[in-house]
Amino acid sequence: MSTGQFADVTAVTEVSPGNFTGEISPEWTIGGKPNGGYLLAMIGRAAVGVVPQEQVLAISAHYLRSPEPGPAQIETEVLRSGRSASQVRARLVQEGAACVETLVTIGSLEAEAKPYWEGGLPVIEPVDRADGIRIEGPSPTGMPLAMMSQVDLRIDPSCLGFALGKPSGRGELHGWLALPDNADFDPLSLIFAVDAFPPATLDVEITGWVPTLELTVYVRALPAPGPVRVLQKAQLVDAGRVDEVCYVWDSTGRLVAHGTQLAGIRLG
Repeated sequence: MSTGQFADVTAVTEVSPGNFTGEISPEWTIGGKPNGGYLLAMIGRAAVGVVPQEQVLAISAHYLRSPEPGPAQIETEVLRSGRSASQVRARLVQEGAACVETLVTIGSLEAEAKPYWEGGLPVIEPVDRADGIRIEGPSPTGMPLAMMSQVDLRIDPSCLGFALGKPSGRGELHGWLALPDNADFDPLSLIFAVDAFPPATLDVEITGWVPTLELTVYVRALPAPGPVRVLQKAQLVDAGRVDEVCYVWDSTGRLVAHGTQLAGIRLG
């Protein structure tokens, strides 16, 4: 059951110039640990509060340690305040320890802009969202998935072999994501969307927690109302780490966000 709008659970309050407080929700966790994209949306909300522009265009994060649900602080430093774009360094801190370090580029997105070229994007077959299977929890390994009670995350049935213990080996998951109460996506919630799906390595081998080490998100356009379509793809598993790429399309089929991440993984 949803416990609040996404804007509410990522809300921050400026307590002194450039310094913010927020409350990390226990309902936006996987295995008791806050989702990395959720934390980035909270950090991005603080970052846009210290520059003239209003929308995160890019955010790159290194995860130093996982914070616990509860109070946290976000410290910001404006590196450059420009006319078309600004850069901010932002850090999420809990009990005096840095948890997430980020660099954020903030600018403006035009509502009516159209892509000039998009030939490099992947193509996924049209599938009716109503045919998607909603993921709730626990995970195939028994991990609690509190966050899945907050969002409506559905996976294309053709990608669900892992749920039957038969991953396809393609390393791909695709499906749909809707926010609590079917709220419309915006640039901050798109940051979350890029990290909302289960790890695509489930389609290679069933594993436990896949902790994110680094995550970079690009917000490319203002999304149309409605759920978004997501493709999560693992690219290489090597030396106990995996890199994944995620693409997010809005209800009109336009790519509105994408990102890459490096995560740890234990196999075998």
